[in-house]
Amino acid sequence: MTGPVDERRTPEWSAWPLPFLAGLLPFAAAVLAYSLSVRLDIVEGCNPFFDGCTSISRAARHGLPNHVFRALVLPAAALQSICWLMCGSWLRSIGAAPSRMLRVLPVLGIAATVFLVLYGTFLGAEGVAYRWMRRYGVVVYFGATCIAMLIVSDAVHRLAPTRSVMAKALVAFSVGLPLLGLANAFAPVFGLSEVEVAGLQNSTEWWGGLLFTLFFFALAWLWRTSRFAIRFSADDGLDRGAARKPAEGRSHGTTRAP
Repeated sequence: MTGPVDERRTPEWSAWPLPFLAGLLPFAAAVLAYSLSVRLDIVEGCNPFFDGCTSISRAARHGLPNHVFRALVLPAAALQSICWLMCGSWLRSIGAAPSRMLRVLPVLGIAATVFLVLYGTFLGAEGVAYRWMRRYGVVVYFGATCIAMLIVSDAVHRLAPTRSVMAKALVAFSVGLPLLGLANAFAPVFGLSEVEVAGLQNSTEWWGGLLFTLFFFALAWLWRTSRFAIRFSADDGLDRGAARKPAEGRSHGTTRAP
């Protein structure tokens, strides 16, 4: 005979694929758009990370590359928003105390999502108003995401063991991004030519996108190692990021170093 069925048991899904896809899709969108643009002779071929021959926006501005880019970036914007909404729950589940900074995360995440959607939607559209929306869309997206990254990496660094590689990686990615932004902003005062300034700014854009991706990959690793899960309940609705209980043999309360 089988034992009684626990009717309170609710289905759970590991949450780590969300940040993994949130980081993978934008990077794949940029690489695919650039590869297609080179093949279609829209931009010149080079290593954009070091040569700075073109920006992500230019590589994804026209034709098929534009459609592929938007098809991947717009879903990624939604996934990133979900990740930021869940980060506060995850941090509290591993021991972070509720704070004003954690309460800001959802606001930053939604703002970043709105402006990334704005940027992706009007990329390739002509006109002064569209150029303004693209320009400020990418600026606000980078800024809001960078602040959210700093908040999360600081909280993880405070909770993680001293030698946690992933905690240090999160801090490195989060600090590296504003440094790239400063290099981009002050490139014209370095005594470089216009061509060299444009190349440097293009390169920092590619490296910034890579840091975003690596941050979300590291976040996915931490969610996986801490057994962070999404629990669905007919009674309680969606329990966002509910950590699995220790009684179920799952880790809880600490972020383990890899």
